[in-house]
Amino acid sequence: MTGYFGVAEWLTNLTLLVFFVCFALSTLVWGPLSDRLGRRPVMLVGLSLYAVASLACAVSGDVYALIVFRALQAIGGGAGAATGTAIVKDVFRGRRRETALAVVQSLFFIAPAAAPAIGSVLLTVTSWRGVFVTQALIGAITVAGAFVFAETIEVRQTGGLRHALSRLVSVARNPAFTSLLAVFSITSIASLSFVGASSYIYQNEFGLSSGQFALFFAFNAAGLLAGPVLYVLVGERFARAAVITLCFAVMAVSGAGIVAFGPAGPLVFAPLLLPATIATSCSRPPGSYLMLSQAESDAGSASALMGATGMIMGSIGVALVSVVPGSMVRTVGLLNLVVGAICLAGWLAVSRLPVLREQPGETE
Repeated sequence: MTGYFGVAEWLTNLTLLVFFVCFALSTLVWGPLSDRLGRRPVMLVGLSLYAVASLACAVSGDVYALIVFRALQAIGGGAGAATGTAIVKDVFRGRRRETALAVVQSLFFIAPAAAPAIGSVLLTVTSWRGVFVTQALIGAITVAGAFVFAETIEVRQTGGLRHALSRLVSVARNPAFTSLLAVFSITSIASLSFVGASSYIYQNEFGLSSGQFALFFAFNAAGLLAGPVLYVLVGERFARAAVITLCFAVMAVSGAGIVAFGPAGPLVFAPLLLPATIATSCSRPPGSYLMLSQAESDAGSASALMGATGMIMGSIGVALVSVVPGSMVRTVGLLNLVVGAICLAGWLAVSRLPVLREQPGETE
């Protein structure tokens, strides 16, 4: 796109930054609106906007138009992210909710991890415009799904737009929710720092080809998928608090191993990173369950805050691994070590809150 439009690289990269910022902010509007208007109307409007904006991106005449359409695309796409977790909260209770969250969040993890590889394949048969056309087709499919979707929210909130948005503040003022949000969202700093640095680590530091990089990246993506599945298996036998504690401890130990031995090569780095990857994704379903349990009547607002905060923390991780001097391998390891230790300490403190000891619907 930089070559096609004849502009500076930073201007093209601005399309990505604008997308992430608008996506995160839009979830903070769509989430409360879905509590007020219902999940289905929000998805229909938002995903329709995503599909139309994606097509507009494909026919953009200059980079400035592309930036505008990318912003609209992000705003529309935020509707799906804001309502997805809330729908799980509407439909399921107790252990079934945690299992459903594990399935849904597996897809949330795999999608951004697989997107670069899918985009690379598409670019072998089409141009960057064709990639946006593909996104428009995906958007049209999701709109069709939203059209036949049966509304899940039983009791909608009353009041206007201002009242709906005020529920964000109400949820954020809940000490239990905010404490949990702080602990579990920080993990995105570590996980997305690797996603942002992976190509530089494998191709620049380790000297691998793009094909070899894809294989090692797929190895890590498998860990993202394995984490929620692992929680479904072990969650039946072990206490939720114990599993979360172990996950954060594994993150820290894995990070320490990467700092010490990771630069030795890809065959050392990848296996050392895998436990942290699995542990991070394994901690997400119980963390999301606990956070949603603190906002029984504000699932959309809670889901929006969870999504937006996670994306912001992930962006911080990408920025940190880019600006910290020295080996990116050691930086990724250090971030996992520090984040794991902070989350472990924070979780041990938050888990003592009385409200977390008796969750509604535990036996359902």
